[in-house]
Amino acid sequence: MYNNSFFKKILLVASVVFLYSCDKDYNEIGGDLIGENNFDFKKETYSVSGYNQKTGPIQSNNLEVNPLGIYSSTNFGETTANFNTQLTLPALITSVSTKPFVESVVLTIPYYTDATQTKTNADGSHVYVLDSIYGPDKAKMKLSIYESGYFMRDADPIGGFQQSQKYFTDQNTEFDNLKIPTRLNDNPDKAQNDEFFFNPAEHVVVTTDTVTKAKSTAYIAPGMKLNLNKDYFKAKIIDAVNSGKLASNEVFKNYFRGLYFKMEKSGGGQGNLAMLNFKAGKITITYNEDLVSTTGGATTRVKKTIVLNMTGNTVSLLNNDFSANGSAYNALPTTGNTTEGDEKLFLKGGEGSVAVLELFDKTDVKGYDANGVLTGPNKISDQLDDLRNPADGKKILINEANLVFHIDAAAMANSYEPQRIYLYDFKNSRPLTDYYLDPTTNSTDPKKSRTILDGIIKKDATSKKGVTYKIRVTNQIRNLINNKDSTNVKLGLVVTEDIGIVTSYKLKTPNTFISQAPKTSVMNPLGTILYSGKSTVNEAKRLKLEIYYTKPN
Repeated sequence: MYNNSFFKKILLVASVVFLYSCDKDYNEIGGDLIGENNFDFKKETYSVSGYNQKTGPIQSNNLEVNPLGIYSSTNFGETTANFNTQLTLPALITSVSTKPFVESVVLTIPYYTDATQTKTNADGSHVYVLDSIYGPDKAKMKLSIYESGYFMRDADPIGGFQQSQKYFTDQNTEFDNLKIPTRLNDNPDKAQNDEFFFNPAEHVVVTTDTVTKAKSTAYIAPGMKLNLNKDYFKAKIIDAVNSGKLASNEVFKNYFRGLYFKMEKSGGGQGNLAMLNFKAGKITITYNEDLVSTTGGATTRVKKTIVLNMTGNTVSLLNNDFSANGSAYNALPTTGNTTEGDEKLFLKGGEGSVAVLELFDKTDVKGYDANGVLTGPNKISDQLDDLRNPADGKKILINEANLVFHIDAAAMANSYEPQRIYLYDFKNSRPLTDYYLDPTTNSTDPKKSRTILDGIIKKDATSKKGVTYKIRVTNQIRNLINNKDSTNVKLGLVVTEDIGIVTSYKLKTPNTFISQAPKTSVMNPLGTILYSGKSTVNEAKRLKLEIYYTKPN
């Protein structure tokens, strides 16, 4: 008993020491870099070069969230985001009885709302503010929904059935040409088609009890709610049940190939764009049919429903137009100045662009052998060589290392700004060590986890516009200095929709410099402009690697 108690005490002490060490290791030095004393740590800055790399058309199937609408940016042109999805059956339907009559066909897709701004009224109703909407409030657009004629395969027959089929951002023409040309959202209410807008109002549903006749009211959070053509779905779905078309999802997905959402401008409006979780959407077909009793032969009229979920293969279809805005971005070459770097870094989501960074000055006139003896050029930056081989033989202890990106505030003054950017190993298309070693989580919004890694926009208190992004690279730099065989790989920088998603998607046309980019960047419709390490326009805001360190006496 004594030994067991003693062991628990030792374990407790060891745990406290370990947790304190972890906390000390991960504790940020200050917060923002400007105006800090950093606990008397020494600070050095090092060069960073960066250039722009456009992706061109990029894989965009089966994203966690998808844009829908029209978004005009002063820096990156106008993007029209269409969408195509397969439909699936949660329950297989093998038969429908006699005299079926379709009461309603309703398509619903929830909107994202800002929970911090939701207000509850005395009668139980709510006032909502939509989240992830970009552009003028309640902007009207023309929304057309069609049955898709494009069969979206699961596997790639050319690449082999072990490889999933890829679909790309530039395939809108293919899906549009194969749509079944009957508009399904043809309700007389123009807010459901020709004058559609993302409505923040909640849906009010009043029901009457069939026995007591008492009425009850339910309030449903905002979302797309469209009445689709009943005759079309009766012929296409209800009348096809007895032929076995809904007996399996494999048969059904080939028979009814899904929905194609097409967005166009309405009148002179510029439109807006929303991020949607289409996989939470569905079509509910409510119908009546006659059921004949198997015992007495009596006929009973019953109400039934068939639900079609939007959980099959999907693709985000993007059209970029630079005729009005975005001429500077459009004029950028596919690959920027890989030798000297570009003046500014243009990060754009969707079918967009990545910034490629190289840490430390490229000057290489000296090197060191295994014993630390000075030699000639060794294809390693002299700045990094000197950090690995200090002249006095005393290695520095890296307390913190950051990349601080200054936003071109003038260029971004009238644009929506990405709330976060993501830095990754460009060569190997994977996160940095600092990503994996960040234990912070956010239970209410996982996309805001890994706050030590950072990358979250810092805004001016008065203008509420972005000033900087800071990304922690402490462990990346420690590894480079302490492990001389570590390669100073190129780093990629992109806008991110979700910091928890680190997989990469393929470019449709890879080149010598790039073949893939982070999936999370494809999901984000926004862009930003940052000063690079070469910037001559504003030298004070040049991109630098900032290292805080201590050195033994």
